[in-house]
Amino acid sequence: MLKCHLSKLMGEKRLKISDISRNTGINRGTITRLYNETATRVDLEVIEQLCDYLDITVGELFEIQKDSETD
Repeated sequence: MLKCHLSKLMGEKRLKISDISRNTGINRGTITRLYNETATRVDLEVIEQLCDYLDITVGELFEIQKDSETD
């Protein structure tokens, strides 16, 4: 399972979804789905924009977690 750390990163930097959307041009709904971890697909361009804006790497934004059932 892919875990998105956007909500944690936004909390650390005290950012709102509207701030990121306004400053990056990324659709608010896309950011909301990433924030709530309900996104099923994301354009690579969006990932790149988020990483640039937050000054992080892709590995800091996403993490692969193994499901406990498959361990």
